[in-house]
Amino acid sequence: MAKIIMKTPLVEMDGDEMTRVIWKMIKDILLLPYIDLKTEYYDLGLEYREKTGDQVTVDSALATKKYGVAVKCATITPNAERVREYDLTEMWKSPNGTIRAILDGTVFRAPILLDSIKPFVKTWAKPITIARHAYGDVYRDVEYRVPGAGKAELVFTNEKGEETRQTIHDFDGAGVILGMHNIDKSIESFARSCFNYALDQKQDIWFATKDTISKKYDHTFKDIFQEIYEKEYDERFKAAGIEYFYTLIDDAVARVVRSEGGFIWACKNYDGDVMSDMVATAFGSLAMMTSILVSPEGYYEYEAAHGTVQRHYYQHLKGQETSTNSMATLFAWTGALRKRGELDGIAELVEFADKLDKASLQTIENGVMTKDLAALSDLKQIKTVNTEDFLKEVKKTFEAM
Repeated sequence: MAKIIMKTPLVEMDGDEMTRVIWKMIKDILLLPYIDLKTEYYDLGLEYREKTGDQVTVDSALATKKYGVAVKCATITPNAERVREYDLTEMWKSPNGTIRAILDGTVFRAPILLDSIKPFVKTWAKPITIARHAYGDVYRDVEYRVPGAGKAELVFTNEKGEETRQTIHDFDGAGVILGMHNIDKSIESFARSCFNYALDQKQDIWFATKDTISKKYDHTFKDIFQEIYEKEYDERFKAAGIEYFYTLIDDAVARVVRSEGGFIWACKNYDGDVMSDMVATAFGSLAMMTSILVSPEGYYEYEAAHGTVQRHYYQHLKGQETSTNSMATLFAWTGALRKRGELDGIAELVEFADKLDKASLQTIENGVMTKDLAALSDLKQIKTVNTEDFLKEVKKTFEAM
């Protein structure tokens, strides 16, 4: 079979630990035999981020702006322990956070569903996609540990030097202060990314904050979403037969649990961080969760929602066999290839991505899977395989289709 020819490169962002090992396996076993794969490669492994002073992360994000579509392997966000382990000069920032800031993107996370793995929430029959705002809140906060009695104030100084002061709290003893911020421009980009993605997926979108308590911060989110929806999207949503729905975050949680799924749930940064893990776990596994970063300008970055699988990597280094789930990383590749095919008008590339998705799901439904899925599956006959053999089984299914 002649290889599929690509017109425009994908931006390829390599990563760390076990997912880096899986990354190469996927390319060697499932992609390179069928595609004349064109990528602009960036090594986001922690050693090379250290070597370049993290410039490689910035460069990869700028390349995504140039080419429009990227695929990213999971990467380490170093803590103090990792600084010692890798002998780092500093505790480098999260690559995901850097890329999100440069692309001004919103993260959309959705579960990969299997008939043989039932959600813990019995009513869920369709995927629930979490749209997470990727700026501000506690992720860019300022914190202060109050040592004793005193007055804490919120002070804003405008360009003319004029001050506005508001008392936060009069402390009569030790305590703690948290300062958060957001900007209208980022919230507007978040709203447009969510509405555009809803139109692209032809799904309803829910948005939730706690505006009854947070009458300035959360209410600003609510107001901006509503204003943009009414001015730019109301007629388009009606034509598409989909709905924008706003409610309080606690009401949204209750509605989500009672729903059948099949919608996009937009959340502020912290809410999205928490709820995406809740949704992934309730559907079965964080290893079965896709993640797409979408910018208002139409840039796309695909990755797995999980981390680098550190424990399996240490086993791998010792020469021990691992049975690591590669589905989310595989779906990152097929998602990026599909989008590249759509943008470049290459029907064969879109069909390849669709077929590879189906082959991977069918392999699991046939009873061949990694250990983590074997523990969740309802199938009677299960064959548990190692990391590499699972991908080889997907290849067999793919070629038989």
